[in-house]
Amino acid sequence: MMAASLLRRDKKSTAAHLKADLKRTDNSSGLRQLQELLDSVLNPERGSDPEALEWCKWLLAGGDGFDEFCRTVRSYDNATLCGLVWTANFVAYRCRTCGISPCMSLCAECFNNGDHTGHDFNMFRSQAGGACDCGDGNVMRESGFCSRHRLKTGENVPSVPRDLLLMSEMVLPRFIITIIQYLRDGYTEPESAADRDLQKVLQQLEPHISFLEELTKMGGAMRTVLTKILTNQQTFKELSMGQEENVYAKRNYEKYLSALKSSGLVSVEEKGAGGAGAGATDTPAGAGALSLLGATAAASLEDSSKEEDQDGLQGVGQRKRVKLSSSTKDPSIMDTLKHKCFLEELLFWTIKYEFPQKMVTFLLNMLPDQDYKITFTKTFVQHYAFIMKTLMKSHESDTMSNRIVHISVQLFSNEELARHVTEECQLLDIMVTVLLYMMESCLIKSELQDEENNRHVVVNCGEALLKNNTYWPLVSDFINILSHQSVAKRFLEDHSLLLLWMSFVSFFQGMNLNKRELNEHVEFESQTYYAAFAAELEACAQPMWGLLTHCKVKETQEYTKTVVRYCLETLQMWFDAIGFVDEPALNQLTFHLPLHRYYAMFLSKGVKCQGLDLDSLLPDQEMLMKIMVHPLQIQASLSEIHSNMWVRNGLQIKGQAMTYVQSHFCNSMIDPDIYLLQVCASRLDPDYFISSVFERFKVVDLLTMASQHQNAVLDSEQERPMLEGALTFLVILSSLRIHLGMSDDEILRAEMVSQLCMNDRTHSSLLDLIPENPNPKSGVVPGSCSFEEMLSAVADFKAPVFEPGGSMQQGMYTPKAEVWEKEFDPIMVILRTVYRRDVQSAMDRYAAFLKQSGVHTGNPWPPYKERTPLHPCYKGLVRLLHCKTLHIVIFTLLYKIWMDHQNMSEHVLCMVLYLIELGLDNQVQDDKVEEEPCIEEHCHDSWFPGTSLLSNLHHVINFVRVRVPETAPEVERKRERERERETPPSTSSESATFGQSSRRLTGNWRENLREAQVFSLVAERRRKFQEIINRSNHEASQAVRPKSSSSRWLPPGSPPQLVTEILEIRESMLSLLVKLHQKLSAKQNSLSLSWLAEVDPAHHAHGDGLTAIERILAKASARSRHSKRCLQEICGKVCPPIPPKKNSPGDKKSMDKEERRQRARERQQKLLAEFASRQKSFMETAMDVESPETDAVMDVGSAEPLDSEVLYDCVICGQSGPSTEDRPTGLVVLLQASSVLGHRCRSDTPKRLPTTDEEHIYPEDTCGATNDVRLSLMQRYFKDSSCLQSVSVGWDGGVYVQTCGHTLHIDCHKSYMESLRNDQVLQGFSVDKGEFTCPLCRQFANSVLPCRPGRGIETPAWHAPSNKSMSTLVKEVEDLQEQLGIFPAESNLSKEMESVIKDIKNTTQKKYMDYGKNPGSPDNDFLFMYSVARTNLELELVHRGGNLCSGGASAAAKRSCLNQLFHVLAMHMRLYSIDSAYNPWTRLTQSTHSRETEFCDDERPEVPMLFRDVPSLLIIFILTMPQPLRKEHFTCVVKVLYSLQYTQALAALSIRFSREERLAWSNTGAAKKNMPNSDKSWESLLGHVISELTKAKDVYDTNSEEALMLSSSVWSPQSIEFTLQQFCLPFLRLSCLLQHHLYGDSLPGCQVHCMDVEEEFSLLTGCLSLAGSVQSSGSMSSAAGLEWNLNAFDLINQWCSEVIDLSSSPSQQSVSLLVQDPQWAAPRLLHLPDNYNTIFQYYHRKSCTSCGKTPKDPALCLVCGAFVCLKGHCCKQQGVCECVLHSQHCGAATGIFLLVNASVIIIIRGHRFCLWGSVYLDAHGEEDRDLRRGKPLYLCEERYRVLEQQWVSHTFDHINKRWGPHYNGL
Repeated sequence: MMAASLLRRDKKSTAAHLKADLKRTDNSSGLRQLQELLDSVLNPERGSDPEALEWCKWLLAGGDGFDEFCRTVRSYDNATLCGLVWTANFVAYRCRTCGISPCMSLCAECFNNGDHTGHDFNMFRSQAGGACDCGDGNVMRESGFCSRHRLKTGENVPSVPRDLLLMSEMVLPRFIITIIQYLRDGYTEPESAADRDLQKVLQQLEPHISFLEELTKMGGAMRTVLTKILTNQQTFKELSMGQEENVYAKRNYEKYLSALKSSGLVSVEEKGAGGAGAGATDTPAGAGALSLLGATAAASLEDSSKEEDQDGLQGVGQRKRVKLSSSTKDPSIMDTLKHKCFLEELLFWTIKYEFPQKMVTFLLNMLPDQDYKITFTKTFVQHYAFIMKTLMKSHESDTMSNRIVHISVQLFSNEELARHVTEECQLLDIMVTVLLYMMESCLIKSELQDEENNRHVVVNCGEALLKNNTYWPLVSDFINILSHQSVAKRFLEDHSLLLLWMSFVSFFQGMNLNKRELNEHVEFESQTYYAAFAAELEACAQPMWGLLTHCKVKETQEYTKTVVRYCLETLQMWFDAIGFVDEPALNQLTFHLPLHRYYAMFLSKGVKCQGLDLDSLLPDQEMLMKIMVHPLQIQASLSEIHSNMWVRNGLQIKGQAMTYVQSHFCNSMIDPDIYLLQVCASRLDPDYFISSVFERFKVVDLLTMASQHQNAVLDSEQERPMLEGALTFLVILSSLRIHLGMSDDEILRAEMVSQLCMNDRTHSSLLDLIPENPNPKSGVVPGSCSFEEMLSAVADFKAPVFEPGGSMQQGMYTPKAEVWEKEFDPIMVILRTVYRRDVQSAMDRYAAFLKQSGVHTGNPWPPYKERTPLHPCYKGLVRLLHCKTLHIVIFTLLYKIWMDHQNMSEHVLCMVLYLIELGLDNQVQDDKVEEEPCIEEHCHDSWFPGTSLLSNLHHVINFVRVRVPETAPEVERKRERERERETPPSTSSESATFGQSSRRLTGNWRENLREAQVFSLVAERRRKFQEIINRSNHEASQAVRPKSSSSRWLPPGSPPQLVTEILEIRESMLSLLVKLHQKLSAKQNSLSLSWLAEVDPAHHAHGDGLTAIERILAKASARSRHSKRCLQEICGKVCPPIPPKKNSPGDKKSMDKEERRQRARERQQKLLAEFASRQKSFMETAMDVESPETDAVMDVGSAEPLDSEVLYDCVICGQSGPSTEDRPTGLVVLLQASSVLGHRCRSDTPKRLPTTDEEHIYPEDTCGATNDVRLSLMQRYFKDSSCLQSVSVGWDGGVYVQTCGHTLHIDCHKSYMESLRNDQVLQGFSVDKGEFTCPLCRQFANSVLPCRPGRGIETPAWHAPSNKSMSTLVKEVEDLQEQLGIFPAESNLSKEMESVIKDIKNTTQKKYMDYGKNPGSPDNDFLFMYSVARTNLELELVHRGGNLCSGGASAAAKRSCLNQLFHVLAMHMRLYSIDSAYNPWTRLTQSTHSRETEFCDDERPEVPMLFRDVPSLLIIFILTMPQPLRKEHFTCVVKVLYSLQYTQALAALSIRFSREERLAWSNTGAAKKNMPNSDKSWESLLGHVISELTKAKDVYDTNSEEALMLSSSVWSPQSIEFTLQQFCLPFLRLSCLLQHHLYGDSLPGCQVHCMDVEEEFSLLTGCLSLAGSVQSSGSMSSAAGLEWNLNAFDLINQWCSEVIDLSSSPSQQSVSLLVQDPQWAAPRLLHLPDNYNTIFQYYHRKSCTSCGKTPKDPALCLVCGAFVCLKGHCCKQQGVCECVLHSQHCGAATGIFLLVNASVIIIIRGHRFCLWGSVYLDAHGEEDRDLRRGKPLYLCEERYRVLEQQWVSHTFDHINKRWGPHYNGL
């Protein structure tokens, strides 16, 4: 009852009343009333009700207004943190200098208010959302706090009065439970509801949650209240279950309980079914996985029940799951959840509803409250498993992942908090368990090695979980907490956790197995490898790097030992599970061996940083042999992939090989693998290791001295690349020192040098390519030396350059000269290249450097580089270079190369020499030679006496026994020899690995060996080692060994029988080297005896093979006297080498092949040279499109004024001839509408782009706007037809015509267009719109301008200076104008001219052509036509730099087509004859007296002459008179118009005077009037104009005195003269230019660039022959050029009277038209701020003016500063988006836009657009497209100038190459 009455009262008084009641000590009645009121207001069954919210607001405020309440609460805010929460796409900042945690981020406001100058910061667009850390000392240094959060505000805030928040404490619990009940009620399990209506529920709740969010923003006081409510367990108990009688509450509580049931990792039903029939379903997969989980191995299999894969992932039907419930230490992780407070249940529903954004923001907004932060973190951890379970089932896993990380990164980045929950809530256990649980859903049986009986399970990379990276939130959290030392130590100390983790890692060991396709190409190329590489990097490698960062010091030795121990145990289990014995399975390849890599990296770290002894961490020899197999398999497979042996597996296998070495992966993949192999090589028997390598690389059969061999496993074309691969691998293995003793700085330097040697790099790509410490939390490259310091030490910066072609180069770094000289390391380059072509590129650059510095001109070989000394632990690696097996291989290869056997190459020789040199530089200490006598003894053979390379170099080998096919040349030779009866005794033998298997070597094999001296190179030898090692290890367990390896090498089919032959060799390695030197230098005795004495090894650092051999011989002789003696002997003999016998057809072929190749090369060179010279001459004669700067003036129009007829070349048919009526020739032209002229302003300084609300751009003062206003004013008062001849239009949207200067027959052009139309290749232009590219220079064009036939035959007569008087000429001109336009006969030419006119009209938009009252009238057409001429003249002036004398070279070179254009326009305009009554000429040259009867009432007057635009009149006269026009007539027209222009100047000037000045000047003028030549003195004329115009009442009164106060300067005669000259200059320039084009007169040249007005004026008047008697140019008077054909004063009277008449008529307003100023500054783009941030901060959140929203892609017009939405549908009009619309409106279809969010500029031209690049570059001269890097950007003036220049010169189409259609969608 009570509630009902309360509800009826108004809210304000109720609230006040209740508050008063509740303040009493006995507040029970108040409480009861409030509860009842809330029961009815917040009744959840009423649905979401805005009324309820209103009530809550009033109640909270307790009678005050809610806004006022907010203000009051805010004043008690004691928060010292910012805590602003943002969602995805928000722009935030990160400062690495201030951050303690690498996840630190700041909102823009805090960043800008803090001081970060000189810091390493960047701006970034948030991916998942985040919160501002300003004020949080755990995450960032205090020095970086902003001014607002630097003050510890908490101290001086008064404490909150109790009753302020009293109502909040009462009302809010009810409000929150209402929200929770909604959520309970609205939730339906996804299975039960076909369509999830969760969104609907959330929408209804939107206002409620927003209200909560509003509360959190009130500051600390309110957050404290909320925290109390959310964490109070008592309140939760009371309210959660609902009162007994409330059915609704009961129902939704039950729903809640059932939702809770499924929240454990193991659901209840599964637990029940645990024992049911599990024993029967034991499958190997399960067993394998269980045996891996160390802790669970004991648990029986009862745990795993047979069940459907119920997670909706595409499982393998009845696949076994491995249950982990028994393995974790704390079963509670798996159990269902129990909630104790509101916060817990709120989080629960947040998870259930898949993290709605509003809820997430609310929960995060509360974080500044410390108590809340701790409770919430615990709650989050408690729900962690449930979160991940929900994530796996979610359909929107991407969004959900982002939201999860948004929360977790705020919690786990704080070390204090992370440690706290690790200790109290077992965070680590939870994470590892959940990770295992997650991966279990997608395990499959591994097929590596033993496909049938494999017991190992791996993840299936095809599953959605891996493919979509669903696991990343979890892994990212895990990496985040491992970055805290205290947490990582806990992890490393907890052995059961480590074991679990190892079992997790083993799921990835051997995943994504590739099997080589041998028959046909694989049908479907799976792309799962992306998932596999990402998973290994993120889930295995990054946690590993995280742990490694904490194992840096001696004290942490134990951790490393533990990890290494578990790695080895897990590896052993893995070998057992896959059934591995000693040989890898054929044709299988996996790139994923995370266990090997964990082992390798911890080994390396232990030795490098913790001072551990390597041997204490290594297993026995047998285990090492096993460990070595798979990494070695990968190296061999890489070589196979590059030899095209895997080509049938598709492109993806190449992709895997590239990813494996790519910069983000290499130090977690290939580097550990190679390091591990180095460790194995340093500890295993070197002969065994080397033979294993050659066997893995499948080149054993190739290593025979015989000239022919059979290879069972490789095709002959694969042998060479595989051999090169094997040798290169050995070189890398023995020379790479990354983990064997290099310091971090040295590594960084080597990486940097290798990247720079491949190509010049930008700073950002270099940062990206250098494998930094991949632990994402380290943030800094390791080592003391910073990236920047190192970069400046090894590289020079090349500033960004601007090629005239418009391709924008970025700032690049290029290696310094001394780096090429001393540090270029081809081995490192080979290791780091993703594409093989990069190695070539590095070598080419190296060659170019040597050539340039004059060291070596030929084709250099990769230089040999000295290595960092080995760490003592790895000394054993050197034995690799000193073992007989390797020496035999080297000897054999040297011999084969010398004998020209097939499949040898320069690269092979290069690598062999590299190995010899490495051996010479790394000697083994002598005491170690006889370390393993047993092995030496067992495998004794008679090739070499010992193992030292130095002594073996000069050991001579006389005879070798080989097995060859019967057909081989050696057999033939033997037969010859047998005829001669001489069988040489054998001292040494070698054989291919065929048939001598154990058959020969049974029984007492040692004697046999001695006797037969068979040395089967690899396969046999290796098996011996295996047996020996096994015997010595007493582990020759009777395991069934795989079939003997030799049998695998048996050749297929039935090859020719093998016979044993004995070859006579009699060479040592040294002698072979000398002979190779002779062979390479093609000289008999290339090495003389004296050579050794004078050798200097330093000189031999760079060069080709000769240099390399000389360097090796020099080193050998320097290190051993014996070698020196042998060398001298060899050189002394200088016997001509026995030419290799060319018996075998193979040899002959290969030699001929070489010669043929050589000849082909020479031919090719010749052709290329010829072609290049042709091209060059073409480029010299033709123009160079790219650069507008060329000086080749091809002014077709005025080139040869004296020839009788001009000949044109057609660039299509190549014929040359005149243009005729029947077959006209035309110029290739591009017509484009342009508004460049219209955007000119008065002042020279460009307008600034506004970057604050106070700044604005006013478009009213532009040329286009001024002219529009002028025309419309005229049209208001004067006759339309007359108006349309008094001005020019085309300032905006005028048509500009430009040509490349090439001509073609118009009929040829038509067929060319036809062929383009049929050509289906996608062109960048649209043929239907008439677009094409010039067939010769490929410049873009869209029309052809016909050239008129013939070329004035009486030319000299036309130019002759005339002596006729002015009045005669005036009369002649008049007569010429009276001639009627003769309609030309219908001919091809006239048709073409008509079609060009049509093209010109179609180029621009309709609105730019119709200015008259009645569109389409002849007057309108007439106006448009002469304006085209005007536009082109004006633009040419602009291109020439605004005046004709500064010799704007760039403009002169613009091939002008004005002459042709004039003829086309003139022909068109002759069709309109001007009615003689209105002909302006008469009004200019005669005094008319019929003024009284001039106009009746209805007709408006003509435009007075003083208002008319003089240049327009000039063009009208010229175009309407018969062509060609005599020059005398032209000059006459100019003179007459000059006097008009001059009078206008006087009138305009007089208006600027003050009244007194006017009086004074008119008196002066009157005085001078009667002097002689008074009509040529401006004083008298000015006085006359003033006195005349004073008669009109409005002319001088309009401007009030105030305006004059501004021009306080007094007018002196000089300043008046100057002003008059300036006023007339534009007209003079235009006339001069016109004269140049019509008559070919040269323009007035002038050397001075910045001329003064007077000088230019005198030059121009001279050029136009205006100056009667030229005085000394200094004191040129502007009036001297006047020639009047009537009395000057009468004519002026007449012109002034036209104006005076107006003042009495209604059109007196128009008098203001007298004030004109023809001066315009050059067009400029807007002035941009120096720092890009200024633009970005102001515009990226600004709302659009037309639609009011914040655009997704805001853009700025750089011409007028308009702010538009790019691609925004909001501002579309008739299907055209706003940018395109704006480009049409502002630039007549040319738009230049800066995309605010991307910092790039986009050009719209008509129907196409292109990305131009950016004018903002960072400190390293680089663009930052899309602001991905977020570094500060600065305006690059040069680039901006280039952009402006392209805009003004209309060359966007020619210079930018990548155009695409925009379909109006921008």
